Amino acid sequence: MSHPTDPVVTTAQGAVRGLCQGDTTAFLNIPYAAPPRGAGRFEPPRPHEPWDGVRDATVPGPNAPQSARKLGSVDMSPYFGTGWSRGEDHLTVNVWTPDASGGGDLPVMVFVHGGAFVAGSTRSALYDGSAFARDGVVLVTLNYRLGIAGFLDIPGAPANRGLLDVVAALGWVRENIAAFGGDPHHVTLFGQSAGATIVGGVLATPGAAGLFRRAIVQSGNGLGAFTTEQAARVTRAAAEVLGIEPRADAFADISDDRLVEAASRLVDIDLRTATHYDPLIGFSPFGLVLDTQPAESVAIGLGAGTDLLIGTNTEEGNLYLVPVDTYATSTAGDVDDAAARSHPNPARLVETYRKARPGASFGELRSAIMGDALFGAGSWALTDAHAAHPQSATYAYEFAWRSPALDEKLGAAHTVELPFVFDLAHLPRLRGPSALLGPDKPPADLAARTHATWIRFARTGNPGWDAYDDERRATMRVDAEWTQVDDPRGQERQAWRWSPATTPQDTP
Repeated sequence: MSHPTDPVVTTAQGAVRGLCQGDTTAFLNIPYAAPPRGAGRFEPPRPHEPWDGVRDATVPGPNAPQSARKLGSVDMSPYFGTGWSRGEDHLTVNVWTPDASGGGDLPVMVFVHGGAFVAGSTRSALYDGSAFARDGVVLVTLNYRLGIAGFLDIPGAPANRGLLDVVAALGWVRENIAAFGGDPHHVTLFGQSAGATIVGGVLATPGAAGLFRRAIVQSGNGLGAFTTEQAARVTRAAAEVLGIEPRADAFADISDDRLVEAASRLVDIDLRTATHYDPLIGFSPFGLVLDTQPAESVAIGLGAGTDLLIGTNTEEGNLYLVPVDTYATSTAGDVDDAAARSHPNPARLVETYRKARPGASFGELRSAIMGDALFGAGSWALTDAHAAHPQSATYAYEFAWRSPALDEKLGAAHTVELPFVFDLAHLPRLRGPSALLGPDKPPADLAARTHATWIRFARTGNPGWDAYDDERRATMRVDAEWTQVDDPRGQERQAWRWSPATTPQDTP
């Protein structure tokens, strides 16, 4: 509950009252764009109308329409949140600051959540920015449109509306963050999973140039965009489910509830074409829609002036196998199928992974190939593309700490690094046999060090190890002990030196 002595900050749209939390202040549910209602759900984000008086910014607000999301036996509620909290005015930001007087000149970090482009929000427990504010950073989290409203490519509507929302939020930060103590010219954009893929897309968006100085891509995919041909298949399927024509005006007449329900039914759509694979190998029919992949755009110079920290987790694919009990039961056929979904020469890919991992189980091979198809290959491509331009620095990491969750089988799976980045590994919901971090205490200083490293990069552009280049490929392996290695997983990396989003004429 707010108190009259809680600080009030005046933004360009109106005044907001935050909530003091010790030496920091949180401002929740501040609009950065107009409510996307009716036909506006399929239009570019528009400025929010000013308000009179002081808007209460002490309680969480609504989020984008979405289905509740679960993932087998692991508790992912801290990541996905509690599902859809209804309300049209959901294009909002949360801000945590140590200096609500506006007198500071602090670094700003803006976070884009993950959730397969269909779930997640600023309400999720993992995105509490208090630790960043405690350590001298203004932390901003944001909601963006999801699913059909955010990413379905519809004739008569702009593409990638969810990404446009993120760019609009960056514009709000540029205009308003000084009032919260932040430096509008010292902004780091970072995200995880779908959010990291969006960050890569924003990095390659000319219209976003100058809105941020640095970027962090945590388990994203610089080769993860669908082509317009692939996206059209999803649009036709969505229109068929809803019984409408595939046009923006027809979708505009459909309620949010029906759009969410329809999105959940878009499964098993074959998105392979004569020239392209499904870059998300069937895990989501939603994502960026671009005929030039972000990594390819960065290779020709977009984002060249932005420092980049980028990496993946060692066992990304475990999250999609272990909680649903398909890791231990994986067969040679499952390994071959994973390779066939993502590579033009699956037999050679499997052979490469077998040689790199002698004695590996079918589950390990399947997980590794899936994880690299979804995150590894696209991250490697984006890293190489960015490092080719000397105007700014590129740094690579690999998060290798193994969660003992699910009888010590979850491992260094997708999302496991997030509690350490936000210095929230102590949260009770993250601890237990089926919780993300398992029943045992993580290494004592892993969260503090990971969190401090992200902040150091945001402050200085240098996380504390050697920059990445195409010869050494220096990478920091983050575990109980931190070790810098050169060209980790070089054999497997080489097998993906083509674009997994496209079928080349000649296979390496």
